[in-house]
Amino acid sequence: MSYPGYPPSDGYPAFPGYPPTGQESVYPPAGQYTYPAVPGGYPPAGGGTYPAAPPSAGFPGAGYPAPGGYPGAPQAGGMPPYPGGAGFGVPPAGPGFGGYPQPPAQNYAGGGPAQIPGFPGGQAPSPMPGPPAAMVQDTQGTIRAAPDFDAGRDAEILRKAMKGFGTDEQAIIDVVANRSNDQRQKIKAAFKTMYGKDLIKDLKSELSGNVEELILALFMPSTYYDAWSLRHAMKGAGTQESVLIEILCTRTNQEIREIVNCYKSEFGRDIEQDIRADTSGHFERLLISMCQGNRDENQTVDYQKAQEDAQRLYQAGEGRLGTDESCFNMVLASRSFPQLKATVEAYSRIANRDLLSSIDREFSGNVERGLKTIVQCALNRPAFFAERLYHSMRGAGTDDSTLIRIVVTRSEIDLVQIKQMFTQMYQKTLATMIASDTSGDYRRLLLAIVGQ
Repeated sequence: MSYPGYPPSDGYPAFPGYPPTGQESVYPPAGQYTYPAVPGGYPPAGGGTYPAAPPSAGFPGAGYPAPGGYPGAPQAGGMPPYPGGAGFGVPPAGPGFGGYPQPPAQNYAGGGPAQIPGFPGGQAPSPMPGPPAAMVQDTQGTIRAAPDFDAGRDAEILRKAMKGFGTDEQAIIDVVANRSNDQRQKIKAAFKTMYGKDLIKDLKSELSGNVEELILALFMPSTYYDAWSLRHAMKGAGTQESVLIEILCTRTNQEIREIVNCYKSEFGRDIEQDIRADTSGHFERLLISMCQGNRDENQTVDYQKAQEDAQRLYQAGEGRLGTDESCFNMVLASRSFPQLKATVEAYSRIANRDLLSSIDREFSGNVERGLKTIVQCALNRPAFFAERLYHSMRGAGTDDSTLIRIVVTRSEIDLVQIKQMFTQMYQKTLATMIASDTSGDYRRLLLAIVGQ
């Protein structure tokens, strides 16, 4: 399937598997996505074009889709504008990267080609399932389970690497960077069975600094690592709010519920009580909402509901004096990510500005960053993490904990897509920036994880 003007002439890299092969070269694909009938036919008889895109959508020309591509696709002159905000910033200017990137609509389950609620005649699309599974881009990690895995053999390699004078760090790196998290847990168990010693304690005695933190993170079960990170963010004086946002606002329902249970079982504490003790106001309420793990995960997009939610958000913010914060919390905490993406698109047509910009105007501080994180994940989750990685290494010094946490937690989920978005947004590879910002065994292990 091909769309006019996509990819743009400036060389915007194609997403793997996009456009889908073997599909019709028409838009929308025949038999999959239909527009509701309107008097006189659709497109309008004699016109041959769709209604003009509103100026707020940022698409040139009077026709719809806009010349050079379909709605939501990157245009040759740049991408839809993305306003900067506290803690997020704006990707550097460059061809095709002038704003917050959005992947093609069909990369998201439930996305389908962009639809415009409020057609001539006042009709809007009815609820409609997303594209077939074959048209939805799979996420992909840089680390996969090793074939011919032998936990005992790996345990022996690690034992030899730490035995005697000195440590063979490269042997340790070769094992831990090429095994899945589940396989690492088996190695840990085999090590204790074979040698009667705790692998983690041995590693801690042999390593130090950032490479120690990175290897220990790799050996933590993924759910425990998230729970540990949250506990660490709220323990002692001060609170690392950015860690709470990064984890609680981006995980799936199942992941959230497992984290909450792990937090209770491993640390003997109630995460909601800790959040209430360490945060306040609307930010506290947003995090408590996230802890429920009750976001709608139905992949069907209801465009009428998206239009209503967009109007509701406008009336709660831009359309009134003051802000109804609870309305933003309700919509952004409960709707599915594909549904939120449709709401964001509808909002830009109602408010003549995008939702990220309105949140920037209506909120401040941590609640602003939390709400924007949810919207960014609805639009393009890999781009959100790419931006976090960039800012962890940008400027003087490195936020190593953030760098380690994102590389480790996304290594088996979507680090391949994060790397692609990083290159598109910043005109350099993630590996290049890691190599220039880190050194020694720490650098070698990070580069091995990201697949360089």
